[in-house]
Amino acid sequence: MNDTFIDSGPQFSEAFNHDLELLLKWRRDVRHFKQDSIDRETLDELLRLTDLSPSVGNSQPWRFIEVSLPENREAVYLNFQKANAEALEGYKGAQAESYASLKLQGLTDAPVQFAVFCELEPKQGSGLGRKTMPETLAYSCVSAINCLWLAARAKGIGVGWVSILDPESIGPLFGAPDNWKLVAYLCVGYPVENNELPELHRTGWQARTATETRMLKDIDLVRLSAKQEPSSCQSK
Repeated sequence: MNDTFIDSGPQFSEAFNHDLELLLKWRRDVRHFKQDSIDRETLDELLRLTDLSPSVGNSQPWRFIEVSLPENREAVYLNFQKANAEALEGYKGAQAESYASLKLQGLTDAPVQFAVFCELEPKQGSGLGRKTMPETLAYSCVSAINCLWLAARAKGIGVGWVSILDPESIGPLFGAPDNWKLVAYLCVGYPVENNELPELHRTGWQARTATETRMLKDIDLVRLSAKQEPSSCQSK
């Protein structure tokens, strides 16, 4: 008789699973923030939950810099304006007008802002799991950001990811080491409004598409490839 005790961990209820699905559905990339501040205790709790994220080799390569100095925020905003103007030049006609109408940042009103860096060669983890795929360090940082996103939304707090920046010029603003790579600049605060649909969907820029277009099976890809290959007669 095997008396070995196996800890199965916590059992999550149907109600919890329902709420988890709601959380995933209602997580939004927020651009419009209220001016209300987030108390320090709540912010520290969010960062603690963020740090529970998985990482390659348990390396925990994420480095969150809280940006509070006005001159640093202004420098980031100017960086965004330049990068955004350059991005706009890549669109023409109606699409350019649509792009120009989008609010793509919350830099001017988000009460809390983070520059998130990835340490490229952390001693922690001793290199496990990343020799052939070093990019898993950055992926680990993205996982941590997603943990923050969900934990914040569960508390009614929004997060917006600003990616229209020149990453090479952001690090020097904060004196970041050369082996830290910018992964994200995050705006955090209470959203002006909540909506189940992404803002880009609502504005007509890009709607969500069917799940099955992204969830594939290897056997289907093999069949598709075989259909696309020219027959022996056609190749002569």
